[in-house]
Amino acid sequence: MRMHVESPIGPLGIETEGEVVVGVRFGSSLGPPATHPVAAELADYFAGKLLTFTVPVELRGGSDFERAVWGEIAKIPYGEMRTYGSIATALGDPGAARAVGTACNHNPIPVLVPCHRVVGAGGKMVGFGGGLDRKRRLLELEARVALEQSWG
Repeated sequence: MRMHVESPIGPLGIETEGEVVVGVRFGSSLGPPATHPVAAELADYFAGKLLTFTVPVELRGGSDFERAVWGEIAKIPYGEMRTYGSIATALGDPGAARAVGTACNHNPIPVLVPCHRVVGAGGKMVGFGGGLDRKRRLLELEARVALEQSWG
């Protein structure tokens, strides 16, 4: 089913099959407003109340390498970042930072599979399928919430 969710970073087109989220697209209203549980989880995420999505996702398509990158991205904790190079190294190919960037750009379920948490060397904000402004806003949200939680 195709639907959309309004968010602070613009509309998100959501594609589901039953309970499973199979796609998220920035700036897209794929259909009617979402009634799927992902809508409530996204609302809580953007309100700073949800740190881990629990709706089931299924990453479809992509090469073996892309699926491996998406798997590594999914492991990045809320409020933390990894570099393209560190993901390449984790996958056993330290020279594949650019390929990691390409795989991030092909991530079919951004936000839920948090490719926005992947940055360039030295923390430089580079590349993002949803645009750097969205990436910055997502990282700022997570940093603020993580800081607030650490203060108790």
